[in-house]
Amino acid sequence: MTAGADKNEQQLQQWLQDNPEVARLQVAICDLNGVMRGKLIPREQAAKLGSGVRMPLSAFGIDIWGEDVIGSEQVFETGDGDGICEFTGRGPFMLPWLDTPTAMAPLWMLDEQGVDNTGDPRRALATVCANYQALGLRPVVATELEFYLFDADLDDNGQPQPPSSPHTGLPAEGGALYALDELEAYEHFLRDVYEGCELQGIAADAAIAENGNGQFEINLLHVDDPLRAADDAVMFKRLVKGLARKHGYRASFMAKPYGNRSGNGMHLHFSVLDNDGNNIFDDGGEEGTELLKHAVAGCLSAAAESTLIFAPHLNSYRRMRPNTHAPTAISWGYENRTALIRIPGGSNKARRIEHRAAGADTNPYLVLAAVLGAAYEGIQQKMPCPDATEGDAYTAGMDSLPLSWQDALDAFQSGAMMKKIFNTTVMTMFIGCKEQEIEALTTQVSDIEIRSYLDSV
Repeated sequence: MTAGADKNEQQLQQWLQDNPEVARLQVAICDLNGVMRGKLIPREQAAKLGSGVRMPLSAFGIDIWGEDVIGSEQVFETGDGDGICEFTGRGPFMLPWLDTPTAMAPLWMLDEQGVDNTGDPRRALATVCANYQALGLRPVVATELEFYLFDADLDDNGQPQPPSSPHTGLPAEGGALYALDELEAYEHFLRDVYEGCELQGIAADAAIAENGNGQFEINLLHVDDPLRAADDAVMFKRLVKGLARKHGYRASFMAKPYGNRSGNGMHLHFSVLDNDGNNIFDDGGEEGTELLKHAVAGCLSAAAESTLIFAPHLNSYRRMRPNTHAPTAISWGYENRTALIRIPGGSNKARRIEHRAAGADTNPYLVLAAVLGAAYEGIQQKMPCPDATEGDAYTAGMDSLPLSWQDALDAFQSGAMMKKIFNTTVMTMFIGCKEQEIEALTTQVSDIEIRSYLDSV
């Protein structure tokens, strides 16, 4: 065990000693799809965590249904061996939606020899952070996460239903953007979300009602540790889902649960500080420094090949359509929400980049690694930045992101910058995972296909 891991273990045991009401502990890693995978451990077994929790090395690369990826070298070729999972040092924290007092301790993985597991998405982000650290730089990161509330039960056709308003008893309607009445109607749920964020150390900021039926967005505050920012996003998603169940709802971060309503995004804001705490993107004005433009250029250069990270599922591509407030053009601009990258206005001291591509259905560790890794390459290589886009980026005739799942997979697989940002294990596992998901869903015939074609062609 490393000195850092030993310190984290001591922190975990002290926390349990200070919280005698905790009856059991969830211990989990985050897989490539952003799903937490782990074990439930009785409190009396927690002392054994010092030697690490054993889980299969292949656990990171299973598909969205929890199945092994056929042909994965992490499974049968290696005997599907175990890795050693250690406490990350974040948490533990209570899970307020459960009846039995339960805490979670997030883990990340080493191999049997005690070497960082290269398939762990949290390790992938840690590698990007180390690259910045070597330059004396520190990214400051915040995320904005959108989600939908639904009734707990699906309708007779298996489709999600808007939640019934606690005020009126009527189903939520769209077009409630920034509506205070909508926030007040779900006051008890949102209060519990904020209290849960405080309990888990998640720095939550403003909540708004979005444009979809029962859609909300909650912003998380900037933190100067990308690993913590990604941890916050992962924990926030579980918190919202858990508390929704407690209140009799269902919550989803699915990219596009309604075909005719807004999708769920995860916008990423970041700046970069030097060792003296100065924002290297701030030139004292509205335009930003050359370093900001190099970072933008890096993100634009990697945009097509990293789309699979930002849109990892079939449903993700229903969100990425023109004129939907989800970007399609590889573009940037000042205060331009039609562009892929927006430079927000406001105080020059907070000059930053907003990357708008990712859906809320993504793995936050991979998203942050892809964006910050691309920005790092842009800064390192002093990449030239194209002119900022003014007006509607959808109609500006610029190169587009890949707007089909297979095209995004092909771009990721051949992407030169992705191979710089992600190691071979992550690349191979993610590609295999997505190929299996594509194959499984391609063979499914939808209800609308049957209705449209069975008798008419």
